[in-house]
Amino acid sequence: MKNKILAVVLIIMIFLTSGCGASNYIKDKDKKIVQYEETGQSLPNNILCKPEESSELYKVYEQYDDQLKISLSKLPTCSKFKLNSNKSSGLWEMIFVKPLAYLILKLGNVIGNMGISLILIGLLIRIILLPFAYKTQKQSKNMQKVQQEMQKIEYKYRGREDRDSLMMKSQEMMGVYKKYDVKPMSGCLISFLQLPLFFAFLQAINRVPAIFEDKLLGFNLGMTPYVGLSHGNYLYLLLIVMIALSTYFSFKYSMNSTAQLTDNKEMANQMNSMTTIMVIMITLTSFSLSTALAFYWIVTYAFIAVQTFIFKRLSNDKRVDKDKKNKNNKNKIKDKLEVKRGLKYGNNS
Repeated sequence: MKNKILAVVLIIMIFLTSGCGASNYIKDKDKKIVQYEETGQSLPNNILCKPEESSELYKVYEQYDDQLKISLSKLPTCSKFKLNSNKSSGLWEMIFVKPLAYLILKLGNVIGNMGISLILIGLLIRIILLPFAYKTQKQSKNMQKVQQEMQKIEYKYRGREDRDSLMMKSQEMMGVYKKYDVKPMSGCLISFLQLPLFFAFLQAINRVPAIFEDKLLGFNLGMTPYVGLSHGNYLYLLLIVMIALSTYFSFKYSMNSTAQLTDNKEMANQMNSMTTIMVIMITLTSFSLSTALAFYWIVTYAFIAVQTFIFKRLSNDKRVDKDKKNKNNKNKIKDKLEVKRGLKYGNNS
């Protein structure tokens, strides 16, 4: 579990810091990635639409037009972007990236703010994924119970390598999986099915200049906290703190839910250490994130934290109800035995 989470986080970190490879960005004559001085954002060379021609950002792109995947003259303005604008570079872009970019732009034009648009669509994606998230968490909890019984089976058949023993061992293991309705690969499969949508959304944000030309709550959506702070705007510290808190609570609740299913204190300590390391890594990385991505990150991970907390409470309530039911059944059996005992010895009134 912890290795899977760490792997996913590392993939996300690589994507956020490199955009899936430096080849996706404009470079200067020294082969360094070009950054827009005003905001500090790195400029991708595969933008889906062009900035307003009157903007300074357009002039920068115009300077490096020869490096763009599609020339500025052939790109539509972001306000006129359509799903069939320009030929898609592949299925990934056609199925995932362009539709999400189109939704962000259309909703942004309707409500008048690209920042609010990407937040709402980000939340919509999380809501759509809720059933999958719940199933993943349920599978994870059941897997912990499976592992406990598997250890007992391993101990039971320790040192027995004959064919009959191995067959019986295999049958008992299959029985445990069936008992807890666990499909070993389904948890991983569900988790990784979510990744394409997540990465496509981040890529859609990064490849639409109109998002970075807008503002939200006084923040320039294209500006990085590092540049914002260097300009004397210390409100960007608030973004850093909110990223750290949303990340901390989302991972804390997720890992605590797993740790509470086992009495292994060493595992619990490892998960706490992992949470701390990941929060530090993501907080440091957030200094170079655009404000648009920062807002998306804060809202999404705050949603995940609340979602995990609610799933945990629902699970605890079900467990309490089950314990009460078992206790009531035991009391009923006890009462029946007392009645029978009374009848046998003539003590019952």
